[in-house]
Amino acid sequence: MVIWFIGLSRSGKTTLSKLLYQRLKPQMNNLILLDGDIVRTLFKNDVDHSVAGRRRNAERLSNLSKFLSDQGVHVIAAVLSIFPEWQKWNRENIKDYSEVYVKVSMDTLIKRDAQKLYAPALAGEMMNVVGVDIPFPEPKYSDLVLENNEPRENFDDLLDQILELPVIPK
Repeated sequence: MVIWFIGLSRSGKTTLSKLLYQRLKPQMNNLILLDGDIVRTLFKNDVDHSVAGRRRNAERLSNLSKFLSDQGVHVIAAVLSIFPEWQKWNRENIKDYSEVYVKVSMDTLIKRDAQKLYAPALAGEMMNVVGVDIPFPEPKYSDLVLENNEPRENFDDLLDQILELPVIPK
């Protein structure tokens, strides 16, 4: 099983992936959590945030997820995933793959932007920001689309929807 969370920075994909991991880990010892930023760090930040660097990291994440899945390891991955061709590759090559798109408006992302990613990018002071100067093609074939624009104290309602995905063992 590979659950692939897609969404812009600050959409909630990392939060949801961590919550799903915490929920499933007690019954699935062979479960790991991958995050695009963590994988980038594991590889010594050898790729930048340009489109080319992001493409290489996307390829790395897809191949790593397939490798782990082929070994019987279940994967929850939180990634920007801006390359439709890699989403397609995942669907065609990873057994028991599901895609969850965490959809959030730009207004909401800016409000959540404690690390000041979007405001400088929108002002032209920062480059290589997905959703601003790097396009974010919305995924077309996600198994689940979660609207996450509302302030939340908990994510139980969204987590319940994720747990209904057919690839998650009941």
